Amino acid sequence: MSRIIFAIALIWSFSGAAFAQSFNALARILPEQSRITDQGRAGVRVELALSQGVPYRIFTLRDPYRMVLDFQEVDWTGLDRDVFLQTGRVSDVQFGAYVPGWSRLVLELGAPLAVETSDLRVDSATGGAVLTLNLMGTDFETFAAGAGAPRQPGWDLPEPSVSSVAPGLDAKGPVRVMLDPGHGGIDPGAEVGGVDEKTLMLTFARELREVLLRSGSYEVVLTRVDDHFVSLERRIALAHRAGADIFISLHADSLSEGRAHGAAVYTLSAEASDVASLKLAERHDRGDLISGVDLSGSDDQVADILLDMARRETQPRTQALARAIADGMAQQGGPMNSKPIRTASFSVLKAADIPSVLVELGFLSSPRDLENIRNPEWRAGMAQGIFNGLERWRKEDLVKRSLIGQ
Repeated sequence: MSRIIFAIALIWSFSGAAFAQSFNALARILPEQSRITDQGRAGVRVELALSQGVPYRIFTLRDPYRMVLDFQEVDWTGLDRDVFLQTGRVSDVQFGAYVPGWSRLVLELGAPLAVETSDLRVDSATGGAVLTLNLMGTDFETFAAGAGAPRQPGWDLPEPSVSSVAPGLDAKGPVRVMLDPGHGGIDPGAEVGGVDEKTLMLTFARELREVLLRSGSYEVVLTRVDDHFVSLERRIALAHRAGADIFISLHADSLSEGRAHGAAVYTLSAEASDVASLKLAERHDRGDLISGVDLSGSDDQVADILLDMARRETQPRTQALARAIADGMAQQGGPMNSKPIRTASFSVLKAADIPSVLVELGFLSSPRDLENIRNPEWRAGMAQGIFNGLERWRKEDLVKRSLIGQ
């Protein structure tokens, strides 16, 4: 069996004109009829009931073992993870929007499983559909041989572009800022008290964008403008494609360890400045894993000596940017973390030629921080603080670069 199962043309087996016309519309999950169950020696059964049939594809990934199902397109509203997943042979499930027009379901497998049978049955009268998968255990070698994400142009990474403008700020022109609202789509980020990080950060990114644009000194691009997943690799690629002068990733995480609270600004380092920073980097990068992105080989791209040389030139500017933003936020009242400047190996900060920082507005696991981040007035103060920090950094950076050029 091919490692990728495509079920795009199932519509042609039905003659109902009404069903054919609505085939590309959004399907809804029917939670009460959907489940993942243990069938003993018969393996694991996945049953997904949908309001209508939609095209789908299935593929597997390893390290860790995952099975990915993409649909065009499913609304997962109402699906309860704890009720849906009824077997320990699948350790966890994630579901949500992926790229525009597509939704994704990811099964985290406790051990290698392969698709024995795949059957999508559509009611010719109502258009309702049930996708049934029977998964059987397989050996590690067979699973590894068939694993791998399909490569399709335009699926996730933007087309490469060549800019004729050399990196560096122009004293007369606007600074182009790439704002990166963390997480999105299938990856909600931290979830506390009925709110999630992806929604809060998209809201704040929009508010910060307005502050920057109103000043007239900045151009602003967002890595995502709605609730869709964007891989870490794509976020960096988008910044390069936009010709960004600065990259700012926005987050508000949750840590069960210790009493983490207050805002902090992170820069890239192979060695985390503390245990909490290491845990955050692991959590952030895990977003690509749970959503089915294959990160194997990505570190090779940033290990090249030429990129290391470029990063050494960019690093002092990045550190100055982090200090300026942290100071600007502190002057607006913060509150700031006891160590407001930290380092960690965040993959999203690995652009070698763009000063890149990650701003943790606070921790949703802290009741005080959660209340602040949900408060529009507090967010307005933090947006102003980041703007003030950017203004200070911009002026100082231009002076330093002019001295280097003399």
